[in-house]
Amino acid sequence: MNLKKYIGNRAFYKSLLAVMLPILVQNGITNFISLLDNVMVGQVGTEQMSGVSIVNQLLFVFYLCIFGAISGAGLFSAQFFGKGDHEGVRHTFRFKLYSSLVLYALAMGIFLALGEPLIELYLHEGGETGDIALTMRYAKEYLAISLIGLLPYTVTQIYAGTLRETGHTVPPMLAGILGVLVNLSLNYVLIFGKLGAPTLGVEGAAIATVIARFAEGIALILWTHAHPQKCEFIKGVYRSWRVPSALMKQILRTGTPLLLNETVWAAGQAVLLQCYSVRGIAVVSAMNITNTIFNTFSVLFMAVGSAVAILLGHQLGAGRRQQAREDATKMIAFSLLMGCLTAGLVAICASFFPNLYNTTDEVRRLATQLTLVAALTAPLHAYLHSTYFTIRSGGKTLITFLFDSGYVWAVSVVIAFTLSNFTAIPAVTVYLICQLADLLKALLGTLLVRSGTWANDITKIPKHG
Repeated sequence: MNLKKYIGNRAFYKSLLAVMLPILVQNGITNFISLLDNVMVGQVGTEQMSGVSIVNQLLFVFYLCIFGAISGAGLFSAQFFGKGDHEGVRHTFRFKLYSSLVLYALAMGIFLALGEPLIELYLHEGGETGDIALTMRYAKEYLAISLIGLLPYTVTQIYAGTLRETGHTVPPMLAGILGVLVNLSLNYVLIFGKLGAPTLGVEGAAIATVIARFAEGIALILWTHAHPQKCEFIKGVYRSWRVPSALMKQILRTGTPLLLNETVWAAGQAVLLQCYSVRGIAVVSAMNITNTIFNTFSVLFMAVGSAVAILLGHQLGAGRRQQAREDATKMIAFSLLMGCLTAGLVAICASFFPNLYNTTDEVRRLATQLTLVAALTAPLHAYLHSTYFTIRSGGKTLITFLFDSGYVWAVSVVIAFTLSNFTAIPAVTVYLICQLADLLKALLGTLLVRSGTWANDITKIPKHG
């Protein structure tokens, strides 16, 4: 084996870490605060924790829908920036604004009209834990307030994504840190009624999150418009609302599969949780604990994936196709290493972390077992994550749609639904089988990356003057 193929030189890791570390710090702090937030809600009770968990799973579909809309145009932003074409970046920013606000309006309509029926899908009798009516009440309270924060979240992602794609990873990181600090402070005050505030429980958690969303968004917008020399795309971005038709068609052609992928994949994750929930509310609570600890440490390889998308986009936009292919192999290997580190950290936490929650022994036992499964499969998910972003960086979004969300629905959801509804196999075993089913997906990803068909310059379109 030629190890040099998988290991880069000092300059390679310097450029990788320059993009990756600010994203890692921001996401790490965000997820750590989310962990503390989750534990605080978990201290209130099992029903509160389950209600918040269900709503967050539904909101997660919206978050990834926005991510998909922004990322589709972001492929062009990264490559335009690689060419030094600031006008092109300006156009993609406007496109992000249009598409994201349309999705925001659609999401608000769906949640307002169908929020309660969607929550009901996750409420099943089973096991020894949980009051269904109480869980529904807390979930509805949390959702009603959380919807206020969707607009600032949407605008923040538009700015943060464009800044990262144009080489400014630190400002989104600092704004994110501000947001999570505001969130953590207000959570403590509002959930438990400290400093003279009323004890609001899950409503307090929702209010804190909404205020934090506004704080992060305002800080990022102000910084961007205060530094037009650094952020050249922002100059005159609102003087015109025009996006050239040729570019718009190209973004739609390339980005729509990506938008659909993120949305359909997130919906698949929501359906998977619904399948596991057939075994009872205890499983929902346990999955919440497992996902919280896994998300805290998975930032190690998630940040690599974000760096892959940006750096390979720059290489392809600059016409360095062979260099992009070589760098992709090294980045995937580095991501796999981060996945192994994630596995170790998650496994260490599996035995004691569930004890931080004010819940039943049944939930703690299930959470420990599920967390060990998550640790076991962390390297696999790290490999898949970087592989996905490699294929996506060259605009092969239809392939990534089939590879990512297509696989989830055709394989993972089918397995989970069948085993949960037609067998008596324990939830932990069902979860393990679904995770290991991704081994076939890893093989497909390897073949796609090695083929090199993903390495394309997608900005070769008619001039956007």
